[in-house]
Amino acid sequence: MAGMLGVVSYGLGTVVGFIVIGVLVFWFIQDVTQKKHAVLRNYPVVGRLRYFFEKQGEYFRQYLFMNDREELPFNRSARSWVYRLAKAEGGIIGFGSTNNTNEPGSILFVNAPYPVLEEDRLPTPSLVIGEGYARAPFEAKSIVNISGMSFGAISAPAVRSLSHGAALAGCWMDTGEGGLSPYHVEGGCDIIMQIGTAKYGIRDRDGKLSAERAKELAQQVKAFEIKLSQGAKPGKGGVLPAGKVTAEIARIRGIPAHQDSISPNRHRDIANVNELLDKVAYLRDLTGRPVGVKTAIGGWQFINELCEAINRRGLEYAPDFLAIDGGEGGSGAAPQALMDHMALPIAEALPRVVDALIESGLRQRIRVIAAGKLITSARAAWALCVGADFVNTARGFMFSLGCIQALRCHQNSCPTGVTTHDKRLQRGLVVEEKRLRVAQYATGMNREIDMIAHSCGCRQARELRREHVRVVQSAGQSVALNILYPYPEAASKLRAA
Repeated sequence: MAGMLGVVSYGLGTVVGFIVIGVLVFWFIQDVTQKKHAVLRNYPVVGRLRYFFEKQGEYFRQYLFMNDREELPFNRSARSWVYRLAKAEGGIIGFGSTNNTNEPGSILFVNAPYPVLEEDRLPTPSLVIGEGYARAPFEAKSIVNISGMSFGAISAPAVRSLSHGAALAGCWMDTGEGGLSPYHVEGGCDIIMQIGTAKYGIRDRDGKLSAERAKELAQQVKAFEIKLSQGAKPGKGGVLPAGKVTAEIARIRGIPAHQDSISPNRHRDIANVNELLDKVAYLRDLTGRPVGVKTAIGGWQFINELCEAINRRGLEYAPDFLAIDGGEGGSGAAPQALMDHMALPIAEALPRVVDALIESGLRQRIRVIAAGKLITSARAAWALCVGADFVNTARGFMFSLGCIQALRCHQNSCPTGVTTHDKRLQRGLVVEEKRLRVAQYATGMNREIDMIAHSCGCRQARELRREHVRVVQSAGQSVALNILYPYPEAASKLRAA
């Protein structure tokens, strides 16, 4: 019996050996005859190791070589912080921080010598968007909210988890430019409908804005957002590869299935600030809902022209909110040239937008939403200090869903099921579990923002001001934010009003 097993094993080993040799010979012939890669042509078979390690290098660096504060776009420390918050495990650490407080750009909050006592703390109030101008203004309760992520860019289980989690946390959810799906409304959360340059989900057969569809959507959403641009790719429309354009997604967007979904790089019917304001007023009058604008900022001309035009034409033409996306934004795929180099980061864009609104007397009319890698409570509190009313994050909520920063968002092979339509991979994202993590991340963020405010001597988070935070400069010394970005002259009058 043992002899027979030995013969069988020997035979199998021989077969496997011939297969291996055959594969190596095939690779050798293929490599020396191909003309695209010099390394493979000169070093057949062995040269394949170079391409393997090049492809896998980013993953080796992420887990084996980079320290906790070094990796981009989000380091391991930031990701772990989000994971702990989403799991309700708290943000307590011991033996000191690994954050280098001497690094330029680091933010340091100014602790009050006499912080606010528990019994003196106030709940952070909600803010109403569109009050006095929209027939159905929107009361926004949460400081931290879910930024635009389209169904298509992210999976159905991901959208469902976000919808249910947002309802539990009391925050809003932005649809992204892919239109309103049944999964967005499933959880019963507050929804902001984004109108992208292709007008997916709100277009007629010719691809133009459909008034009838807009009125239908107004029964399901709290507000509309006209997207001029996003931080990941200003000047470039969204791209959803054909492999991710399923029949369901095509039906929701109003486009052919299994073809690349490519948005124009701007709205064809909005070519200047006056046409933008006309569209804002038209949509608000048509739907009764607040209407805002999302944009990245490349300089001061746009915001200056916008404010000047509003003051010239009247407050009824003003957008009810501005969602300012930093150039470092980007939950989806984008050309690297734009992702790396286009638009100002939120640290520079946000103060200038707020100042322009103050200088023009429009700060009380227009709500400001900040976005751009604001995934931690400290970064969100910084945005409030600058002057934002709300904070949006997409990638923070992706991490709460289990995203591991595999950098495969555009390949339909996301290993955690967040950005793929592969049913096998989606199986790993359990809605009943992830909805709780979404809610816990949002509520945890709001809670920690309040904690920072109380430590600064504020009774609630909306009392945070620029003097409550300092920014480390190149010399290793910090400067108060109100010195770097002084409030305009009209600031004290407007804030006292």
